[in-house]
Amino acid sequence: MDKADPFDPSWLLDTEKHYREADASASGGLGPFGLILLASDNLEEHTAVHFRIYRSQHKHMIVMCSDLRRLVNVIPETRAVHATPAYGGFFKFDIEKERRISLRTLIDHSAVESFGGGGRVCSMARVYPVVPIGDRSAHMYAFNNGTSTVRVSQLKVWSMRRAQVNVKKA
Repeated sequence: MDKADPFDPSWLLDTEKHYREADASASGGLGPFGLILLASDNLEEHTAVHFRIYRSQHKHMIVMCSDLRRLVNVIPETRAVHATPAYGGFFKFDIEKERRISLRTLIDHSAVESFGGGGRVCSMARVYPVVPIGDRSAHMYAFNNGTSTVRVSQLKVWSMRRAQVNVKKA
């Protein structure tokens, strides 16, 4: 944990600016690390959900960020291009006590919901990727762009079946 970058409390005053500057490609001591979702073959289009660990006075501060800026995001009904920001949240974390940071992400045809640190930070985004999800063209990757090793102790992926809706006609 010695390699964690120092936390600057002023980031809390303009979190969106921090998320833009400390994106998934900007290397740090402990992070960014997380998942690349809905990725095209060449990674030109993707969504990143990632963590970055910072050293603060008493505990560590962690930011979970959902970065949609590499997603084309064309809304199907209107074909309009939707703005795709980077956003997230900070939370305090006692690494010596808790030892693991959890990330649960649910992906639908038009939604990415992520819950970090046992639900301390949650994000939900409507996504409209150009890469079709249903035809197996979209990929998912675990990544670490930090300078320190991060161990993924468990990664589970489930595929949900298509919902069957029974409609009774009157």
